[in-house]
Amino acid sequence: MKKLSFIALALIVVMVLGTACGQTTETPPASSAEPTVIKLGMTINEQDSFYVCATKFSELVKERTDGAYDIQLFPNSSLGDERTMLESMQMGTLDSGIITSGPFVNFVPEFGVLDLPFLFPDNASAYKVLDGEIGKEILSKLEDHDLKGLAFAERGFRNLTNSVRPVNTAEDIKDLKVRVMENEVYIAAFKAMGVNAVPMAWTEALTALQQGTIQGQENPVNVIHAYKMWDSQKHVTLTRHAYAAAVITFSEEKFNSLPVDIQEIFVQAAQEAAEYERAWVAENEATQIADLIANGMEVIEEPDLESFRQAVQPVYEQYPQYSEYLTRINEAIK
Repeated sequence: MKKLSFIALALIVVMVLGTACGQTTETPPASSAEPTVIKLGMTINEQDSFYVCATKFSELVKERTDGAYDIQLFPNSSLGDERTMLESMQMGTLDSGIITSGPFVNFVPEFGVLDLPFLFPDNASAYKVLDGEIGKEILSKLEDHDLKGLAFAERGFRNLTNSVRPVNTAEDIKDLKVRVMENEVYIAAFKAMGVNAVPMAWTEALTALQQGTIQGQENPVNVIHAYKMWDSQKHVTLTRHAYAAAVITFSEEKFNSLPVDIQEIFVQAAQEAAEYERAWVAENEATQIADLIANGMEVIEEPDLESFRQAVQPVYEQYPQYSEYLTRINEAIK
């Protein structure tokens, strides 16, 4: 009898241990779970400052969520042009993107005030407005259009390139056929200077420049450099005619699906990535200008900016709806 009791007890112990071992095997540690993938689209190539910003954003999110979120980058317009990506985010078919501020005016008219020519005298003034109350207010308006703006990244001060002649004054730019962003404020500014302004997506512009169907374009130095504009353009003029911001943008549907603590991590990481990109742009601009010259481009670094300012002054009168924002911006950057 004692022998049978001992055997029964042994069997029970074996069953309990077997069950316990089975539970341990079936429940993997949390760290082995597959990360949640976030797709982030851009129109630019891997040498552009947007890619620098996106890479930093991805690194920060991965680090601060212990690898639970993996932001995967899709450059070179592989997910569409900027307008297409914004529409995809609205529909919830794309998670996120870094988008130049220009296209946002089609959804939120208030974005247009940021595109007015010669609005900001320098980078510090732009950052003060964009990172402050005014910038946050404008970003919040995206939520009425199924989008979420996390932070203002940098496209930078825009400059003119062309394949025809040196441009030192506003008079020199007249009648040139120049690609501009699909944004009514940019179109109005260049038309005020007598330019044949051609609005088109960046992907189309690259082909048009190579084929010679347009004569010029306008972009920050880092874009001119990243796309080796010396292959199609001869002349660069550092007009710094407009500061172009960019927005680290999310589908509102996707952002709202994230836990609140993760949302906070994403917002903070976006702001830090934007500041990292700004510093990178500032640090590399002089070297990039030297490289443009080394590759045969003629760079006018100090054009007659006053002539450009005078030429675009009527643009401000075309947009009285921005007067309140203009007053607040001018007050903020005093």
